[in-house]
Amino acid sequence: MSEKGFSAAEREAVYRAIAERRDMRHFAGGSVAPELLRRLLEAAHQAPSVGLMQPWRFIRISDRLLRGQIQQLVEEERVRTAEALGERSDEFMKLKVEGINDCAEVLVAALMDGRERHVFGRRTLPEMDLASLSCAIQNLWLAARSEGLGMGWVSLFEPQALADLLGLPAGAKPLAVLCLGPVTEFYPAPMLVLEGWAQPRPLSELLYENYWGVSQ
Repeated sequence: MSEKGFSAAEREAVYRAIAERRDMRHFAGGSVAPELLRRLLEAAHQAPSVGLMQPWRFIRISDRLLRGQIQQLVEEERVRTAEALGERSDEFMKLKVEGINDCAEVLVAALMDGRERHVFGRRTLPEMDLASLSCAIQNLWLAARSEGLGMGWVSLFEPQALADLLGLPAGAKPLAVLCLGPVTEFYPAPMLVLEGWAQPRPLSELLYENYWGVSQ
């Protein structure tokens, strides 16, 4: 271990949060204390961002009617996704894909408007703004797990419809509906694995050396 590394217990906690993070769909209602929610959002805000552009914007949805309208947008896209899946349509419709009406908090994570002004690190890779926001969401996810809260990332929605609903300015784009709150238990494995939808691939199949497709 480097002399600048964490203690054994601290390292174990970091790796445990990473290993036990789950994309949650089942929530137990309840609430998230304001100071805890602030702490989680501060963790998100400490994420790295290309050119320090900090492209993330978080919208807390406290209006229950608005929450229901967001859930309806997700339901509409769920049906369209099922149709696009063809022979797996019925199987997909049996999956629980969101917990918007069950979780304590709903946050919408969006990319800010005016991103074209930020060239540093984005001239050839403009999608680095999305990567930066994803880092912020991952920070929030890991911090939530360490606090014993579940979080789920919902991406089943038509972006412009959600942008219009929430009054986003032109150029801004919602990327995630985040469900956050207490859970009865965390899934022992990713839900899609437990449901038999998909199986994860081992790192050994995804790690190359020097050139694409060349395994170590």
